[in-house]
Amino acid sequence: MKKMFSKLLIGMLGVGLALSLTSCGYNQIQRNDESVTQAWADVETTYQRRLDLIPNLVETVKAYASHERETLENITQARANVGKINISSQDLNDPAAMERFAAAQQQMSGALSRLLAVAENYPDLKASQNFRDLQHQLEGTENRITVARQRFNAAVQQFNSSIRTFPNNLTNKFLLKLERKEPFSATAGAETAPKVTF
Repeated sequence: MKKMFSKLLIGMLGVGLALSLTSCGYNQIQRNDESVTQAWADVETTYQRRLDLIPNLVETVKAYASHERETLENITQARANVGKINISSQDLNDPAAMERFAAAQQQMSGALSRLLAVAENYPDLKASQNFRDLQHQLEGTENRITVARQRFNAAVQQFNSSIRTFPNNLTNKFLLKLERKEPFSATAGAETAPKVTF
């Protein structure tokens, strides 16, 4: 009877151990890490779309408002600055790198706001079909950027939770050693609307 009880206990422990290994979270953590990488690629793609639209927008405005040289130079410089900052999926756990990226994007957004404000002073430009099309594309892109940021933050939250909750935290601590990812956050002062003056 004792031998049978011992075998039953050993068998139950074996089954329990096997079940605990299947739910250690290794694969889930890997899937979540890949989701973060994919979400970041989507963020970069939407920012790239905005960068691709800017030269066309600048050229259209230039044709109407050639004396607004400073504004056009600022937007060109902001676009160049954004192009210099590259964030890889390995940098997603570096708050300083994420802050530099966000600051460059904020500079780009401010320059675009000033450019669009300049356009308001030129009725012919506002009436131009090319300008209106570009403006609508840019507005749509800004919306896509917001959605991509939100999806990225959701993926980061899911990943961070998966490496911090039991039993996945043990799997991460002893096997994977993955770092917490940084969510995309607003730059300091973003809560204040930019002032555009001429």
